[in-house]
Amino acid sequence: MRRPFVAGNWKMNLNQAEAVKLVRELAEELKSNAVEVGVCPPFVYLTSVAVAIGDAEIRLGAQDVYFESNGAFTGEISCQMLQDVCCEYVILGHSERRHVIGETDQLIHRKLQAVINSGLKPILCVGETIEQRDAGRTEKVVQEQLAGGLGDLSAAQLGNLVIAYEPVWAIGTGRNATPDQAQDVHRFIRGWLTQKFGPQFAQSVRIQYGGSVKPSNAGELMAQTDIDGALVGGASLKAADFLGIIRATAQAKGL
Repeated sequence: MRRPFVAGNWKMNLNQAEAVKLVRELAEELKSNAVEVGVCPPFVYLTSVAVAIGDAEIRLGAQDVYFESNGAFTGEISCQMLQDVCCEYVILGHSERRHVIGETDQLIHRKLQAVINSGLKPILCVGETIEQRDAGRTEKVVQEQLAGGLGDLSAAQLGNLVIAYEPVWAIGTGRNATPDQAQDVHRFIRGWLTQKFGPQFAQSVRIQYGGSVKPSNAGELMAQTDIDGALVGGASLKAADFLGIIRATAQAKGL
């Protein structure tokens, strides 16, 4: 069985005191847990959050990274810098990076290569806009993002890959894909991975769902066969909500 993975993407929220308080509240409840849990704070709070995590079973992740290891790249952060502050995961290709910042599949692929080569673990985000869904292009868009992001990397290189399916129309809108809608796309992703890399690899990859996940809907979503956890936005900013999602995940998976 794939171990469920619930990660909180804090985006550009919280100050240092709030970030530390939140992760300490989580750490109190997560000394051990059947569900893998991660938090992805803003770059400037990574060190403070790492200290606050202490020996709790919480993984530290970053929200983005650059593909060069050092140099004249003002404002960017390298994989080596993230490792230096105890990061384990990196989110790549989030829809806000794609649609607000303007990142392309080619850029995301270069970042993914750098993450793989450094030993960090990538969380590759894919998902369609409402216009693309209404036009019946969901699978085509997701396939293009997967193919563009993964490129010619091999299954052996992608052993730590996590994929997050986040329909753009459900992120921060309060609108959520139904469990059946989410499962359909997760099944499609696993099928695509099977065709490209083989069934053994495809069955090992964890595919998270993201998009207005809350304690009230997490159980139904996580009960789906191909949904292996969640990449949580707004609900990860409150300990009670985030813990509720983690507990709902554990219950849905029989853990």
